[in-house]
Amino acid sequence: MKLILINKIHIKNLNAFKNYKNIEIILINEIKELLYYDLNTIDCIFSPSDPINTDVLTKFNIKFIFGPHFSVFPDNKINFIKKNNCIYVQPSEWAKKVWENFDLCNNLNLQVLPFGVDINKFKQEKELKYRDKVFIYNKTRDPKELQYLENFLKNKNIEYKIFSYDNKYPEEEYLSFLKNAKYGIWLGRHESQGFALLEALSCNIPLLVWDVKNMSQEYNSRYPKFIATTIPYWNELCGEYFYDKEDLEITFNTFINKLNNYNPRKYILENLTFEICENKLINLINTIY
Repeated sequence: MKLILINKIHIKNLNAFKNYKNIEIILINEIKELLYYDLNTIDCIFSPSDPINTDVLTKFNIKFIFGPHFSVFPDNKINFIKKNNCIYVQPSEWAKKVWENFDLCNNLNLQVLPFGVDINKFKQEKELKYRDKVFIYNKTRDPKELQYLENFLKNKNIEYKIFSYDNKYPEEEYLSFLKNAKYGIWLGRHESQGFALLEALSCNIPLLVWDVKNMSQEYNSRYPKFIATTIPYWNELCGEYFYDKEDLEITFNTFINKLNNYNPRKYILENLTFEICENKLINLINTIY
């Protein structure tokens, strides 16, 4: 299978594409560069950020995948891709359902497609008993919630490090800390996939997640109260989660008591490796008319 990818894409998604083994990926920077290729040899064109006038390419038997970077909510760009040979992807089910709330998406073929996690870079190097660090990951939540969480840990004399998405941090610093982390506490907003969280899980770090119920919980946002989550990819192997600060104490105690029972890397290996996500992409391409 041969696929042209237009390189206007999240860096983690691009890394996944570069590690897919069974699809020949041709990377271009602009739509106009399609003119330089024999499109008779191409099975699929993947344009993450921009629509393409597929009508001018009807003589070629090409399938098209768009998204997930057009916009947060659907706009008129999707009117160009309501064709039998086109689909638009979201990285998770809840994000797909948000778009389905809009009449504009009538007759748009919406599908879910996650992108692979780098399990070789983000891996466990020490058993849990040899790790002693704790971190808070904070991403665009109300500062009062972060303060509540910090006070909770301080009262228990638990030392911690904060990684702030909004203040930025070097990825290598994050990865270095993960190697020695016993567990993490996640204070995040909605995530369509959530690579930083999945990478922590891939390092076999159990997480206690202060989850959200809707998109409006992103701090200083004006998003509608569409149902959302911080953990679109998750099961009981990964840790525990809660929604309200009143539930922090009881959920934390459950989490600590079960800390040795979690196996978050197993969840990643069973659901989000490069190989698994590549197969999802191949299967998706094969469903297009």
